[in-house]
Amino acid sequence: MKRIFYLLIVSILFTVSFTQAQVTEFSHYLFPEFTKGVVLMKTGIKNEALLNYNSLTEEMIFDNKGRKLALTKKEMELIDTVYIRDRKFFVLNNEFTELVYHSTWDLYAGHKCRINDPGKPVGYGATTQTSAVTSYSSYHADGRIYELKLPDGYEVKPYIVYWLMKDGKLNKFINIRQLMKLFEEKKDLARAYTKKHNVKYDDQESIVQFINYMEKN
Repeated sequence: MKRIFYLLIVSILFTVSFTQAQVTEFSHYLFPEFTKGVVLMKTGIKNEALLNYNSLTEEMIFDNKGRKLALTKKEMELIDTVYIRDRKFFVLNNEFTELVYHSTWDLYAGHKCRINDPGKPVGYGATTQTSAVTSYSSYHADGRIYELKLPDGYEVKPYIVYWLMKDGKLNKFINIRQLMKLFEEKKDLARAYTKKHNVKYDDQESIVQFINYMEKN
């Protein structure tokens, strides 16, 4: 009986810890923690720092002895590449984007997110939520926006905007239909592939495989 009770407690603790781990993934930061990375300058100089990307402010943040600071626009003009773990980030259209596919064509991902605040009571147990645009200043003023975890109740909704460098032209797309339009010269091939392989916008690997296929055929 004691053995069964012990196993039950272990199972509950594991479930709780797993749930907490899942929750921490939904952050306004791209990585769960600040990680040692490298900032490569256009001069060739390499600077090491604890780095992370804030998807809400769309800034590259570095940790300076516990103080969170963003790379400025002026500094961005001098940067060639930012390396975090095994991922590469470039400045594109005055913002940091991740290079997710490199060949004859390059695919970049702009990491962003929307945030809804917990809302205010409006009577009868209901609440009214404010979008990130109107609630932004409330948690930006005291620096909470640069912490890894926002106050309880804030709902984080990450999303990606893609850029495809194709034939020397930079093309933005925010859904599969817009991606398909970039291949008008091969529209029948593109249509057949997406239908067969079920290419989805929220599946980055399927987008990469589609671009790789279109590039080679």
